[in-house]
Amino acid sequence: MEIQSLSKTYKVSRLDETSIPSILRLCDGNPIYYRYAPPAASKESIEEEMSALPKGKESKDKYYLGFWDNGKLAAVMDLIVKYPDAKTAWIGFFMMDAAMQGKGNGSRLIEEICCCLKRDFSFIELGYVKGNLQSEHFWLKNKFHPTGKVSQTENYEIIVLQRPL
Repeated sequence: MEIQSLSKTYKVSRLDETSIPSILRLCDGNPIYYRYAPPAASKESIEEEMSALPKGKESKDKYYLGFWDNGKLAAVMDLIVKYPDAKTAWIGFFMMDAAMQGKGNGSRLIEEICCCLKRDFSFIELGYVKGNLQSEHFWLKNKFHPTGKVSQTENYEIIVLQRPL
């Protein structure tokens, strides 16, 4: 997959350890997310997330991406392709810079990503933490619908949503 094709608005790049300070700044501006999905982001948790894979997936299927606006990190996305099946792409994490929220930037970016991914996939799935109304509202507004699947972590329940492409 050509990652720059995911957005016409932002410069897209794979994130690595050198990006961690920018990722932490972005995460620190979004305390509501971490109220529902603790603990708050740390260097260690970001390093772990950068390499975490679902069972049966390989690193070639993972895209830990940054979306840059004039040299500033505007959004982060963890994208796993062909998961949970060959026709689906999974968004493991998505966060927009807090200063850019509430202006349609996140919705426009998700729409760009969906338009790109529909060439190769039929669905996008993701999960949000039950009770996080900000996340729930954002994803429902962006044409994602509950699948009826729920998964339980040690600390919270995850509601799985899907969007047909």
